[in-house]
Amino acid sequence: MPLKKGKLVGWGNYPVAESYILTPRSENDSRNILQDTPLIARGLGRSYGDQAVNNNRYVALCTHLNHFISWNEAEGILTCQAGVSLDEIITVFAPKGWFPMICPGTKFVTMGGAIANDIHGKAHHIDGSFVNCVISFTILLADGSIVTASRTENADLFWANFGGLGLLGIILTVTMKMRKIETTYFRQKSIAIRNLDHMLEALETYDKEYNYSVAWIDALARGKKLGRGVLSLGNGAGFNELPERLKHRPLRLHSATKLRVPFFLPGFALNGLTVRVLNKVIAVVQNSPKEFVHYDKFFFPLDIINDWNKGYGKRGFIQYQFVIPEENGKKNLTEILEMIADSGCTPFLNVFKKMGDGQGILSFPFRGYTLAIDFPVTPRLLAFTPRLDEKVLSCGGRLYLGKDALLEEKMFKEMYPQYPEWLSVKQKYDPQNKFSSDISRRLGLEAV
Repeated sequence: MPLKKGKLVGWGNYPVAESYILTPRSENDSRNILQDTPLIARGLGRSYGDQAVNNNRYVALCTHLNHFISWNEAEGILTCQAGVSLDEIITVFAPKGWFPMICPGTKFVTMGGAIANDIHGKAHHIDGSFVNCVISFTILLADGSIVTASRTENADLFWANFGGLGLLGIILTVTMKMRKIETTYFRQKSIAIRNLDHMLEALETYDKEYNYSVAWIDALARGKKLGRGVLSLGNGAGFNELPERLKHRPLRLHSATKLRVPFFLPGFALNGLTVRVLNKVIAVVQNSPKEFVHYDKFFFPLDIINDWNKGYGKRGFIQYQFVIPEENGKKNLTEILEMIADSGCTPFLNVFKKMGDGQGILSFPFRGYTLAIDFPVTPRLLAFTPRLDEKVLSCGGRLYLGKDALLEEKMFKEMYPQYPEWLSVKQKYDPQNKFSSDISRRLGLEAV
């Protein structure tokens, strides 16, 4: 199998790692690469940090393992290889009236990556995370065996893989439940939010009426405007709800985008002034008067621009996502937002959601509030995030490992006190750490 060495990064373009890249194209290829370890599987590279890079070690690029295997239309159950992306699933099945049950902020994620990060979306408080739509998967283990994992078969392996960052094996196939739909449109409501009090009140008011909710927050706002932004709510639209102009193509697909950021923008392009201007533009765009919105804009607004991550420049950026409990939520969110506004860092694309109950061992979500903030990487940011980590921990919160790039091992273990349970599964199935990555070594997620 061809082997090449090259630079790999996550979506945040930080940190950069030199890795030996293998490209399996079959199950046998996947078995053969077990001789090249330590190894980590990689999909479309949409994890933000060092989850799918392996400095001076091996990375298996699994995007060629992307075939559909079976489809049970009567029950809406799909089996596919783990290299299949949400984009490919939507393209094939949306015209048939079926849609993935769980969608994150981009459709360019593979099913293996969706499991590794236990992805979630705008309806987590209703639908939960990706584990809720997966019936079973097959996985190549360190000893070369291929086993099936489900809630009843190898259940410890099943639960440990959701949020397990690909560190237990190479997921080969996934069997999952799809959602029946009448249209690919959503009925949307946008609310201009004055401040944090108004935000939390609106979330509670519309919690039962709308399945999907997400908010943009102006992280530079202060004082009485702290927490201002736009709350977007939505439900899947039935055919009879659509206006006549949309009924002739109720299951319309997304178009291939032609927009692209062609090169890394210079570092000075994103500063306090430009962020303030962009925040005003985002506020206008998010507060859309359109009642019916296509799924591509509703779920995946950033996908309209290819390589948008280059807009942060070659220095890269991190997406800092945390969740804290609802208890004392207003007080804790106020203090965190004030810390960010006073940090001197440049917060951008600040997404706020309410989350439901969590599952799994290292899966990120639990019932509470989550905020995801993009920060360009600067020396000031590297000094600030440890203080922010401490604050999140003091609130009873934790960071999303699927996006993290900076968390230290000690802090991780305090945020995820259940980590020994996951390590016991690691010890059972991969005692020699054949599957490892930069993040596994950074956080101590390795068998001893």
